[in-house]
Amino acid sequence: MTQNSTSKLLNGDTCHRTNPAKTQGAKGFVKSHCLFQKPQKRYRRSAEKNHHVSNHQVLYNKRFVQSFEETPLLVAVLTYMGYGILTIFGYLRDFLREWKFEKCHLAREREEQKDFVPLYQDFENFYTRNLYMRIRDNWNRPICSVPGAKMDLVERVTHDYNWTFEHTGRVLKDVINMGSYNYLGFAENSGACADAALECCMKYGVGVSSTRQETGNLDKHQELEKLVARFLGVESSMVFGMGFATNSMNIPALTGRGCLILSDELNHASLVLGARLSSSTIRVFKHNNMQSLEKLLRDAIVHGQPRTHRPWKKILIVVEGIYSMEGSIVRLPEVIALKKKYKAYLYLDEAHSIGALGPRGRGVVDYFGLDPTDVDIMMGTFTKSFGAAGGYIGGKKELIDYLRSHSHSAVYATSMSPPITQQIITSMMCIMGEDGTTLGQERLRQLSANTTYFRRTLHEMGFIIYGNKDSPVVPLMLYMPAKIGAFGREMLKRNIGTVVVGFPATPIIESRARFCVSAAHTREMLDTALNAISEVGDLLQLKYSRNNRPRSEDTDCYSYLESPQDH
Repeated sequence: MTQNSTSKLLNGDTCHRTNPAKTQGAKGFVKSHCLFQKPQKRYRRSAEKNHHVSNHQVLYNKRFVQSFEETPLLVAVLTYMGYGILTIFGYLRDFLREWKFEKCHLAREREEQKDFVPLYQDFENFYTRNLYMRIRDNWNRPICSVPGAKMDLVERVTHDYNWTFEHTGRVLKDVINMGSYNYLGFAENSGACADAALECCMKYGVGVSSTRQETGNLDKHQELEKLVARFLGVESSMVFGMGFATNSMNIPALTGRGCLILSDELNHASLVLGARLSSSTIRVFKHNNMQSLEKLLRDAIVHGQPRTHRPWKKILIVVEGIYSMEGSIVRLPEVIALKKKYKAYLYLDEAHSIGALGPRGRGVVDYFGLDPTDVDIMMGTFTKSFGAAGGYIGGKKELIDYLRSHSHSAVYATSMSPPITQQIITSMMCIMGEDGTTLGQERLRQLSANTTYFRRTLHEMGFIIYGNKDSPVVPLMLYMPAKIGAFGREMLKRNIGTVVVGFPATPIIESRARFCVSAAHTREMLDTALNAISEVGDLLQLKYSRNNRPRSEDTDCYSYLESPQDH
């Protein structure tokens, strides 16, 4: 594989050959993708579609457990029927709007423009008008407090079926926040972080009004970059004012025509946009499926570029640490093994995992006990665990120096706000224990305990939950479209703020509620939320799981999935 100037900035390590293991399902429909997986045994349940317990001693230093229980057939059929009925009634209402029997509030072309190329895509408009609008009140709720463990919401009402909203002037106080990415509880308006940010604001002001290359390069930015590099265990790092732009603007600087990007099918929109803007060839592998990834790598090496069959200038594997809609953790040891085997490069997005995983809070690399230098480009954001904004890229010094002059986000974007910079510095030093306290370690332990307790209790209640047992992102499956809006409204009635997600953000039959566990949540808050979830689950008949069984005192909700020799 030939290298251009940018590919020389990334390391290609020696290859250690491994043999893919064959997988088989014990009974029922089972999807289990793993390069180093042992055959499934009789203890696996038929209703489980993607559950993996990896014990490969060379690659994993701990049990790796991820569960994706299969959608019950009846629920899947009823979900399709629900969308079908909504679609039929949607076309009927469009017919009534066309003949002026019903008013349409959505933007549309004027009469004199009817013969022009449409400005709006018809089906997207159709979906917005007839499906999304019916449950629109579950999103964009205005908050008038710190989005901590509890928050205050501005009450609003609608008199035209969610087309418009009016504020009543009433505030819903102390709503338990189960939706924000406040993993370590640093989104707060008191304490060391808030005090340091306020002091920095008084000294530097709020904005910089310039780019880093001009007069916007503060000493605080340089201090943060050195701290981030130490935190990650890499040579150098660079920070950016926006997390989304960190991906979308830096990937085009690293790859271009003649390069190949292998992207997980569930990667974030910022990664997808960055890959598209790069003009590279993009191929998508199945989510966390190492056999699918290896097949694409092998084909890329054997066949090269289309038509010319020349070797690819560069092959870049793009994955996330924690997938925010699935709650799953990337199989990083296996990805690194494949990366080394086929001499590819690895781009790791740790937006949700940095600060939330690992004994030292240093992300998925720390979680698996891996060498940070095995990841060529380490990306993450400060918007979740650090309670701030922006993102970073970490790696070799040559890589960072290259990005400083070639990344659009570095050259053209305004520098990070000084108080935001200070918020990150203070919270990161707290996590590292360099603030002279044990607060960081206490929050990491509290987050882990809260995650285990919350996931285990939901499982025991009979809900289908997705993801890894250590992931603070907890998707609870709703499936049917009518239950998306109903769940969000019923939870808010019980003073619990949640996030509900449906098609097209998820597969059509996999609508869900997504909970984000925080170290700021007390056991009392979690019990209140869990009781409300159970009550609403009974009301809406959401307890679909067929794997529910009572637990003993010394087992967790995943232990039935392991054989005796796994312990």
